Amino acid sequence: MSVEVAAEFLVEPFSEGRPGPHVKAAVEAVEQAGLTVVVGPFGNITTGDATTVLGAVAAALAAALDHGATRVSLSIARRETPGS
Repeated sequence: MSVEVAAEFLVEPFSEGRPGPHVKAAVEAVEQAGLTVVVGPFGNITTGDATTVLGAVAAALAAALDHGATRVSLSIARRETPGS
């Protein structure tokens, strides 16, 4: 049984409504892992099994930094599911 997690990441610098290439690269890296990203004004959220999410987050961090990010803030939380 795998653990479900939610990852929230904020890629800086950011301009509300105008994500730069560093933000887009991070989001695309997560999507390439087969996950959906909810893009918000002050952070992006994805959920899934821990193995997939953690691998996607690692790729997102690298992509963001490679495309000019000056900072990435990350929060990982275990998702409670019925029966867990």
